[in-house]
Amino acid sequence: MAHRIYTTSFASVYPLYVAKAERKGRTKEEVDTIIRWLTGYDEDGLERQLASEVDFDTFFSAAPKMNEDRALIKGVVCGVRVENVEEPLMREIRYLDKLVDELAKGKAMEKILRGGKL
Repeated sequence: MAHRIYTTSFASVYPLYVAKAERKGRTKEEVDTIIRWLTGYDEDGLERQLASEVDFDTFFSAAPKMNEDRALIKGVVCGVRVENVEEPLMREIRYLDKLVDELAKGKAMEKILRGGKL
C-alpha cells in the first residue's frame, strides 16, 4: 500500500517547509532554491506545480531533472537514515526534508547544495 504522503498535495506541505525555515531566520527564497536545486524546476515551474496542487508523486515524477548530487545527502530525518530509504519516492521526499532541516539548523547554502550552484 502506498504511503499517504504520496497522494498529499505538495502545495499543502510547502508552507510548512517555509514556516520551519522562517522560524529559524531563513527565507522562503532559500527554501525555493533548495527545491529548485533538488528537482530542476525553475521559478515558474515551481510556482505552476504549487498552483496546480499536484501530489508529491506527481511533483517528483514531473521534475525536470533530479540533481545527481542528491545522492550526497546523508543523515537522519524523523529517525530514518535517508541514504537507507529503499522506496525511491520516499527517498526523494526524505532528501527534501533533510535539506530543509539543514537550512533550519543554520547550515550554509553552499553546504546544503553540496557545493553546487543552481
